[in-house]
Amino acid sequence: MTQFPTLALIATFSALSLAACSRGNEAPVDDTTISEGLAGEGSLAQNATGNDATTGDQVSTAQRFGLSGADGTALGSVTVSEGTNGATLRIQASGLNVGKHGVHLHEKGLCGGPKFESAGAHWNPAAKKHGRDNPDGAHLGDLANLDVGGNGGATVSFEVEGVKMTNGANLLADADGTALVVHAKPDDYKTDPSGASGDRIACAVIAPPK
Repeated sequence: MTQFPTLALIATFSALSLAACSRGNEAPVDDTTISEGLAGEGSLAQNATGNDATTGDQVSTAQRFGLSGADGTALGSVTVSEGTNGATLRIQASGLNVGKHGVHLHEKGLCGGPKFESAGAHWNPAAKKHGRDNPDGAHLGDLANLDVGGNGGATVSFEVEGVKMTNGANLLADADGTALVVHAKPDDYKTDPSGASGDRIACAVIAPPK
């Protein structure tokens, strides 16, 4: 079985304005970066200029995908950029309940509401169990919790090492794409198959470039 690289998390939390802008309900933010290992040690930050902050290597042009609720309401966006060591996914969300929410990559790029069951199971090419705290885990699509502030908004960035958009062994934008799903409850990082994270409340299709 192929060994897949360690997941790492760079979490960037900030308040978002309640007033949605014309593109994905986004608002200007002043981010504070907090680094935390997800399933091991090490992390790679992406800075505002589109370079890998630790190496200076140029990343690919970012692609943005809309994040929608169960009723189709726009809840923000997911921006994906590809760097030397993997892909960085930046979520900008608004209109969510305060607290922590599980976030996962799912195996199919389909976001049919209201339950988003069309997205399938977690993206898990190495046939692992769920969760960074599971001795038999984690899924490649297991990300850390999204912490939503008092105004219903949050911004967070995840880097998934060894993952690419269109060229490599683990492709986000393969023939049927991938879905990023936000759940109603926090992920406990150990319960298989979904971390006891509850209903799927928001979804974004990460599709192949047109």
